[in-house]
Amino acid sequence: MFYLQVIRGDEYGQMAQAQRMRPQAIDPQRGNILDRNYKTLAVSIGADAVYALPESIKDLEGTARQLAPYLDMSETDLFKLLQSKKTGSIWLARGLTPENAQLIKSLALPGIRIIKRPQRYYPQGSLAAHVLGIAGSDNQGLEGIEYYYESTLKGVPGQLSTERDAAQREIPGGASEFIPPQAGYDLVLTIDSVIQYQVETKLEEAVRSTKSDRGLILVMEPHTGEILANAIFPTFDPNNYQQATTDRRRNVAITDQYEPGSTFKFVTAAASLDLGLTHNNRTFNSGAYWEVGGGRVRNSDGRTNGNITFLEAIERSDNIVFAQLAVEMGAERFYPYIREFGFGQRLGIDFPGEVNGTVASPTRSGQLLQWANTGFGQGIAVTPLQLLTAVSAIANGGEIMRPHFVKEVRDSQGKLVQTIEPEVLGRAVSESTARQVSELLRSVVVNGNGNRADLPGYYVAGKTGTAEVPKGGSYGEERIASFIGFAPVDDPALAVLVVLYNPKVELAYGGVLAAPVFREVMEESLEYLGVKRRQEKKERSPLVIVPNVANYSKNEAQARLEQANLRWFFEGEGALVADQTPSPGARVPAQTAIHLFFYDPEAQEEVIVPSVMGLSMRDASQKLAEAGLKIRIDGSGIAYNQSPKAGTKLPKGATVEVNFKL
Repeated sequence: MFYLQVIRGDEYGQMAQAQRMRPQAIDPQRGNILDRNYKTLAVSIGADAVYALPESIKDLEGTARQLAPYLDMSETDLFKLLQSKKTGSIWLARGLTPENAQLIKSLALPGIRIIKRPQRYYPQGSLAAHVLGIAGSDNQGLEGIEYYYESTLKGVPGQLSTERDAAQREIPGGASEFIPPQAGYDLVLTIDSVIQYQVETKLEEAVRSTKSDRGLILVMEPHTGEILANAIFPTFDPNNYQQATTDRRRNVAITDQYEPGSTFKFVTAAASLDLGLTHNNRTFNSGAYWEVGGGRVRNSDGRTNGNITFLEAIERSDNIVFAQLAVEMGAERFYPYIREFGFGQRLGIDFPGEVNGTVASPTRSGQLLQWANTGFGQGIAVTPLQLLTAVSAIANGGEIMRPHFVKEVRDSQGKLVQTIEPEVLGRAVSESTARQVSELLRSVVVNGNGNRADLPGYYVAGKTGTAEVPKGGSYGEERIASFIGFAPVDDPALAVLVVLYNPKVELAYGGVLAAPVFREVMEESLEYLGVKRRQEKKERSPLVIVPNVANYSKNEAQARLEQANLRWFFEGEGALVADQTPSPGARVPAQTAIHLFFYDPEAQEEVIVPSVMGLSMRDASQKLAEAGLKIRIDGSGIAYNQSPKAGTKLPKGATVEVNFKL
């Protein structure tokens, strides 16, 4: 006894106390997530949780029978759970309603305990859900920002140890030790909840009205890479994330790639301009098709533009011209520009699951057709984030910025811990080239098929896209309609991308469906940010400026021309205006008749080009119109040359350029 109580007394005393001291982890307060204006988007709140101490429960069946109705669990499952562990503790349920927690307490069941545990709550519901992600039942980040910044948000657990007897009852007057938890840091996002809300509203309307499978809108500050809005529809409520599939919860702006189609043409334009291979007035020939690398490149609408300038090619989104430019550059020169713009690699955004995208290797032989297709955005796969970051580089004078979601890190008292500074990833093109491309994209909106995106006083620059969706090694019927751009063109405040996946309406074109959504989002966002409109110059001349009605339906074109005090007459069959004479921007007397040419992309009927040599402009126009063809006039007097030549077969509605001289 002397040996046990005196010689080893302290040792055994410490062992006994260690047996009686039962530690219990104290969860830290998870950091909040706020928008850029400090509006709370995610917060942890105290919620009741119930756990069991099986060694203290003598009647397992009776306990299971009484407790099961309040735990959303069957009596059998609860009994098996209680049997599974004879010692320690078992979590039975978290996030109890206050009513159920009180009823369980009133049962006073031996071995059943209720404590407060933090639970994640998203007070704005589904707002920015794809950015925030979700937190699990143990208050741990599982997806999105919650997962990526887990180490920053989670904090450090604390511990409470108290002396308990063998039945887990607290010993009166027993020792206790408390180590307080350390709260996690708060995140301040670049997201603006006001812009995010209006973007989500517009996107839902667009997806439903166009019967699209999915829609996406991204809004970025081009000089910093800050993402102000990231909307995807259909969306989900992170408070009840179990009701949404993982596919619906995925942030496809970052985790999925697609073929961008014609929205990629600004990259081809930038590379060819930077290399000095082209200029606005360089002339190309765009026929019914172009044979290259064992295949044929056509314009998506089946039109033949004939001799066309580089400026007109981007305004009309001519595939053949951009394919020719890509081949002229060659993979060895084009590929580095594609990489400098951020394609085919991760941008390093602070978000999980970013993919590289897919760009063909420049070293493989036999890929001439693939590189021709790459020139107009086919055969290359990008993420929406990559595409918006690239066009933001044009808006930012050629410098590409790393996109990011987090702006600041603050402690639980609001003290600033870290500021995320804008980071330049590199230079895609020279400043002068970026300025030229901006002017081209402005012309697309003023004179080309991006006219539905224009905003009075804000000078929008942008590009339309209607991409085919590859399936099983070929292209099917599905389309992706999109529009990308920035404004104001001379001092960009925002860059915006709108993507509608597989719209199921008759006119499923980017210029028709996505451009108006872009316009609404850009207008409301710029007004909200306080960007002032420029005063439009009023036309003092009695002449009327011809509006751009390309891609408008007949009724829409009539209404717009009528508003401008102009008349019209139609040529060709189809749903949309393909071309007009006089051209947009021309000044003409009021009540001048505007000649509108229509096309039908589905109708590929071919006609034979007649000879108009020696005819006057009026007679040549009439003869080509009778053949189902359009005319592009150069000079005045009598026709002495035409392209294509007489006897050539062209799709109905194609254009023949005729040269006249006195």
